Amino acid sequence: MNALAATNRNFKLAARLLGLDSKLEKSLLIPFREIKVECTIPKDDGTLASFVGFRVQHDNARGPMKGGIRYHPEVDPDEVNALAQLMTWKTAVANIPYGGAKGGIGCDPGELSISELERLTRVFTQKIHDLVGVHTDVPAPDMGTGPQTMAWILDEYSKFHGYSPAVVTGKPIDLGGSLGRDAATGRGVLYATEALLNEYGKSISGQRFVIQGFGNVGSWAARLISENRGKIVAISDVTGAIKNSNGIDIPSLLKHAKEHKGVKGFEGGNPIDPKSILVEDCDILIPAALGGVINKENANEIKAKFIIEAANHPTDPEGDEILAKKGVVILPDIFANSGGVTVSYFEWVQNIQGFMWEEEKVNKELKTYMTNGFKDVKEMCKSHNCDLRMGAFTLGVNRVARATVLRGWEA
Repeated sequence: MNALAATNRNFKLAARLLGLDSKLEKSLLIPFREIKVECTIPKDDGTLASFVGFRVQHDNARGPMKGGIRYHPEVDPDEVNALAQLMTWKTAVANIPYGGAKGGIGCDPGELSISELERLTRVFTQKIHDLVGVHTDVPAPDMGTGPQTMAWILDEYSKFHGYSPAVVTGKPIDLGGSLGRDAATGRGVLYATEALLNEYGKSISGQRFVIQGFGNVGSWAARLISENRGKIVAISDVTGAIKNSNGIDIPSLLKHAKEHKGVKGFEGGNPIDPKSILVEDCDILIPAALGGVINKENANEIKAKFIIEAANHPTDPEGDEILAKKGVVILPDIFANSGGVTVSYFEWVQNIQGFMWEEEKVNKELKTYMTNGFKDVKEMCKSHNCDLRMGAFTLGVNRVARATVLRGWEA
């Protein structure tokens, strides 16, 4: 089942639990606006190249739309629609005043020079500048984009609208980016895990973790978990996988991964087949890489008692059912990885106020939001007698539905 089908399915189950009227249910699913633009740029060799840029703006009942911009050769419209919709529910679960959006450009950033990427970003911004904005739609980095991309968007947008640092988040610190933004998703995963374990009278200390993915989210989660005395017994990334039953030395691994562009060849652990990472023996499994990795093929083999979804949509519905029967507790992506968008919100707030926060304040506020978010999800689980995924979806959908009705928008 693809990401869109799975997201729609979860939405429909949540709508049924909430007893939403069918007209309202339908209007909540339809995107507010879908934008598709042609971006033609001169390449460094003087030839012209055309790319397709797009933005799906899903819902703005609770505030400006928010979501990443990705540069990737295979940008699937269905997936972008699913991710835009997921952002609507995610911002509502996090209780931040945003709706959902997603977008990007169909290109391979590895094949373009820095100056070509800059020209492409600026042309894309020229095409959509009147459809995004501080109080309309606030983009952020995603796959294949980063702080530099946001800096170009900010500069190009400001030529039309005056200096507007709050038009994008995930910016370089020197242009109004927030301290703590880089670690935010991984730190949110830590706080979410702490809140869940707390329910079971456990703490991070002494638990055995397996992490799939060692990019921004996986590496920060690993670093923070090990600082809190959690034992990380296996880690994988695109280069390979390593295991050490006594616990991997994370500071050494971070150094190795930086020097060798991956975990492969790290001497503080034994190499294992990356395909087996999800079924390694552990207490807590953190998929922090791709979607759809936990499915009917491997769900029966999973030994973890808890799964924290740091990636988007790592568990497909069939995998979900098998794990539920086994009594595995899954903390869903829509809550578990919302630390990034929460700190993006803090960045936006700081830019609007023109007053920047200390990193300590950013982390303290993030902990408050993640802890309260978990309590809110648990309340919904009790009210509707459902698991954490449905608890989070009913919470998000209910907040958006209430805002829609209060604004007089229901069909």
